[in-house]
Amino acid sequence: MASITRLFPGRFDSQGWTGRPPGRYLWGMDKKRPSNTASDIALDGFWGRLPASWQPFILLARLDRPIGWWLLLLPGWWAIPASTSHLSEAVRIMALFWAGAVVMRGAGCVINDLIDMRIDRQIARTAGRPLASGAVSVLAALLLCGGLMMVGLLVLLQLPWQAWVVGLASAPLIILYPLAKRVFGFPQLILGLVFSWAALLGPVAVTSDWPSFPALWLWFGSIFWVVGYDTIYAVQDIADDRLTGVRSSALTLGHALRPAVGLFYLLAWGFLGIGFYGLLDGGVWMAGWAAAGLQLGWQTARLELDNPQRAGQLFRSNRDAGLLLTAGLMAEFFI
Repeated sequence: MASITRLFPGRFDSQGWTGRPPGRYLWGMDKKRPSNTASDIALDGFWGRLPASWQPFILLARLDRPIGWWLLLLPGWWAIPASTSHLSEAVRIMALFWAGAVVMRGAGCVINDLIDMRIDRQIARTAGRPLASGAVSVLAALLLCGGLMMVGLLVLLQLPWQAWVVGLASAPLIILYPLAKRVFGFPQLILGLVFSWAALLGPVAVTSDWPSFPALWLWFGSIFWVVGYDTIYAVQDIADDRLTGVRSSALTLGHALRPAVGLFYLLAWGFLGIGFYGLLDGGVWMAGWAAAGLQLGWQTARLELDNPQRAGQLFRSNRDAGLLLTAGLMAEFFI
């Protein structure tokens, strides 16, 4: 416990981090924090009952926010059942992908926060993040990231060697995304490459072969899905991004936001349909595909550039769209 205290002195409670390392910026403690603080940092329920010394690490890896690992996981959960006729094998690989998604999304969040630490201090919604606030030291964050990546590597080693190659090939993209926000007006495209990678990895994991042409269509469709939902997510930060110079597709698109997101979702839906048809021909999966398409259309119709709260709700609803498609694909094993 003494070593943990040295890594992040103080105490985390309902008011934030109440210890103050010298020279650090702390939420709930520093009068220089953004005056328009609208931080969404909070631990409730199960996570809030865990030991206080664990809580900054939970926040840093976003373990309390499952939407991130759901969105990373779902392209894999689409591709896996579409690539095998054996239910037991599909379930086994899907379980491994779940574990890998949780830890690798956590590692990605740590990397993102290490790179964005100074910017996060200037943005109301992110000023309370553990690194930006000083609740977790850089050393502690690096140790956490290393531990999460080791667990992810252990999960990857349970898969065929071809999957090792495909999985490790995504590592540079994980680092590239937070850097792209500084120079590229459409950094969501880089995130799309990262968060859709499971669509390539899934077929390799179950077939021990390199991605097929239909699997590439699944990847293209997943990329556009990610670009669409992360553009919606970026609406929450438009005002702060203008002040800090961070770039995003929401800022780039401006009042063309809704038709552009609609186009991204339409391309995603179409490319996914092409990919699944190439793997499965017609079938009951098409019901899940149609339901997911309707959900994406519903999001587009409700999207408003000047309504960040609704944008957050629409972003999170993409888990439901993804699970509708997953349900249709899993039904193929039973019908």
